[in-house]
Amino acid sequence: MKSIRILAAAVLAAAACSHAQPPPTASAEPVAEAAPPSPVAPVEPAPAPRAVEIVATSVYFAFDSSELSPETRATLQTLFDQARQRPDQDLRIEGNCDERGTREYNLALGQRRADAAKNYLVGIGLDASHITAISNGKERPRALGDDEAAWSQNRRDDLMPATGAVSQMSR
Repeated sequence: MKSIRILAAAVLAAAACSHAQPPPTASAEPVAEAAPPSPVAPVEPAPAPRAVEIVATSVYFAFDSSELSPETRATLQTLFDQARQRPDQDLRIEGNCDERGTREYNLALGQRRADAAKNYLVGIGLDASHITAISNGKERPRALGDDEAAWSQNRRDDLMPATGAVSQMSR
């Protein structure tokens, strides 16, 4: 008898569990369909960064000197930063002198000045094969006059971007 009671209790428990959760019913509300994905706007490529231009500049020297001043070194550093971003661009350095001294002496001094700037730029990392250093001597004055104000403007290196044809002239 005891086994019948246990069996009856088990049947009742199973029946109670199967009915504990109501069976799923069909919903009267329609199920919303997923919206089709909206078309993705095409991604436009970012504009190409503008190439940094190498800005022509001049550096100045003391009388009868080719030594680079701290100010000259700072200007050359700026030029170096520009040139590093334009490895396709050659540089031209033109050494100049004031009118005092002989033509030969001033050509040599102008070359020492141009070479000093070139050597500095090469020393901080520019490729020497992309730099042309020449001397104009006293042949291309920036300022005319026979006084210190004019002479100080003429004791200079002019540094500029160069085209391939120009840069091949004299390396």
